[in-house]
Amino acid sequence: MAQAFYRKYRPKKLEDVLGQEANISILKNAAKNSRLGQAYVFYGPRGTGKTTTARLLAKLLNCEKRYADPEFAKLGEPCNECRECKQIDEQNSFDVTEIDAASNRGIDEIRNLKENIVTSPTTAKYKVYIIDEAHMLTGAAFNALLKTLEEPPQHAVIVLATTEYEKLPPTITSRAQRFAFKKLTKIDIVKKLSEEAKAEKIKIDEPALELIAAVAEGSVRDAESLLDQISSLQKNIDLAAVERITGRTGIAKIHDLVQSIIKKDLKDSLARVSELNDEGYNLVVFTKDLIHYLRKVLAIKIDPALGTTFEKELTRDEIANMKKIAEGTDIIFLAKFISSLIRAYSEMRYSPFAIVPLEIMLVENLS
Repeated sequence: MAQAFYRKYRPKKLEDVLGQEANISILKNAAKNSRLGQAYVFYGPRGTGKTTTARLLAKLLNCEKRYADPEFAKLGEPCNECRECKQIDEQNSFDVTEIDAASNRGIDEIRNLKENIVTSPTTAKYKVYIIDEAHMLTGAAFNALLKTLEEPPQHAVIVLATTEYEKLPPTITSRAQRFAFKKLTKIDIVKKLSEEAKAEKIKIDEPALELIAAVAEGSVRDAESLLDQISSLQKNIDLAAVERITGRTGIAKIHDLVQSIIKKDLKDSLARVSELNDEGYNLVVFTKDLIHYLRKVLAIKIDPALGTTFEKELTRDEIANMKKIAEGTDIIFLAKFISSLIRAYSEMRYSPFAIVPLEIMLVENLS
């Protein structure tokens, strides 16, 4: 059975983790100085590398070469060659346990953890417990975990990974080192997808890559899964194929509509929206993308220098197009239009006729 791209291309070293430079720098320095902690909370959006980093931390703690070779230990990376590194990569280590709190959320599971954590590791130097989706644990389970987090055995490390940090009790988070994982930029995701496509001998257009990255909304795992899915259907991927499969439009279609809006060309704007609807695109998602696009245009209109803040999300050509659009309109019109568009978006989400609120909004603002 073919291995999924997100597993096949999972980072083997800390320096390979994408878009989390501050966190990786801290962990590498802690490893170099033998100051890795015993309790961690990794939190942030899905697909940003939390569980991957937890596994890399487990390798750092147990890498045999790091303890045998002081010079290698100064790199702050696992060797990926010793028995322990390989077992953790293959998820065969007896001393690294992953618990899915979404399906193992009760006090009994945490009691089992407390009973097992006190025993010495089987072959590794440390026992590592990775609790994924930790916010799903019950209140009783959190209470049972408190004492273990406060005074874990010297041979044990606990990592809590969560997408909903605010649901973790302060009594838990205060006992651990906290690392915030941020969404990845579109440019970073496109770069990674491009490398994977090249390795897999997949021919894919740049606009198609950009749309996949945009659809992923900062999650590299989602982007890899989508590339994997589309490549199973065809090896030569263009923008039209990605639009057809995702129901999303490329930025070019948004740009074309915005040009008509700025010119206050109601007839052309309505025609473009109707065409999108007839072709089966999700107009609710399209309107959301349109809001984000116009928000950036408004920011550039207020201060052209703000265009540099979008360099990790957009290409130079896209930023240049936004600047041209900003030059052809005024702040008051843009602000009023975006406000109306947000109201239309709210109505579209719950309407059986999603196109109608959008068309009415266009008529009210462009007539």
